[in-house]
Amino acid sequence: MVADAEPFSADGGPVGVVVSHGFTGMPGSMRPWAEHLAAAGYTVRLPLLPGHGGTWQDTNRTRWPQWYETVEASYRELSARCEKVFAVGLSMGGTLVTRLAEEHPDGVAGLVLVNPAYGTRRRDAKLAPYIGWAVRSRPSIGGDIKKPGSVEPAGDRTPIVAFASLQKLWKVTLADLGAVRAPILMFRSVEDHVVDDLSAELLKAGAVNTTVREVLLEDSYHVATMDNDAPKIFAGSVDFIESLTGATPLGGAAP
Repeated sequence: MVADAEPFSADGGPVGVVVSHGFTGMPGSMRPWAEHLAAAGYTVRLPLLPGHGGTWQDTNRTRWPQWYETVEASYRELSARCEKVFAVGLSMGGTLVTRLAEEHPDGVAGLVLVNPAYGTRRRDAKLAPYIGWAVRSRPSIGGDIKKPGSVEPAGDRTPIVAFASLQKLWKVTLADLGAVRAPILMFRSVEDHVVDDLSAELLKAGAVNTTVREVLLEDSYHVATMDNDAPKIFAGSVDFIESLTGATPLGGAAP
C-alpha cells in the first residue's frame, strides 16, 4: 500500500468526525484536513474506500454499497465512543456522507461538504451504464488543483463500471435528501473541472428539512482540500463544528 492510500485515525475528545475521500482518490487527499481536525481535539477516522489506492481495475471491481459500508463502519465506531459525530467529504466523499446523514438522521450532527457530487450536466456521462462492457476506463479525473506543486494522489484512469455505480449512488442519495436533518456547510469552487454547478443546485433544492450554507472558493479547483483555499476549509469546518457542539477546540467547554 502506498503511503497516500493509508487510512488515518486519531483518538481525541468526545466529538467524532468521519472523513471520506472521493472517487478514484485516496486518504492522502484528505489527510491534511483530517490532521487539522485531530489537532483541534476531535476523534477522527479517515478510511480507504474499497477498490481505491490501487489500480483502476481494482476500483472497477467494487460498487457504491461497498464504499458506503466502509464510511458507515467508521461512523458506527465513532458513534459508540463519541457524544456527537460529524461527517465531512470531498466530491463522492460528500455524496457518501450525505447518504450517511440520510440513513442516520438522528446520529449525524452536521456535514461539511467540499464540491460534493450528486449529478452532472455532461451528456456523455449518461453512456457509462451501457458502455462499461466495452470501454473499461477513460482518462483520469484526478489532479484538478490550481495550486502549483500540489499533486493529488489519485488513480491514473477513470473506471467506467465503477463510475456507473457512482451514478446509482447519486440517484438513491438525491431521492432521500429530504431525510437529512444535519446542518450542512458546503464549500464550492467557482472553477471546478470535475463537478459542475448542477450538484450544488440539486443539494440546495432537495435538502428541504435542514439548512445548507454555501461558501464559494475563489482560488481553488476541484480538489480544494489540497488547493489554495484549504486553510479556509479547515478553519471553517472547526468553526462549524464548534457552533453545533458548544465546545472549543481541544475538547474544552465553551465559556
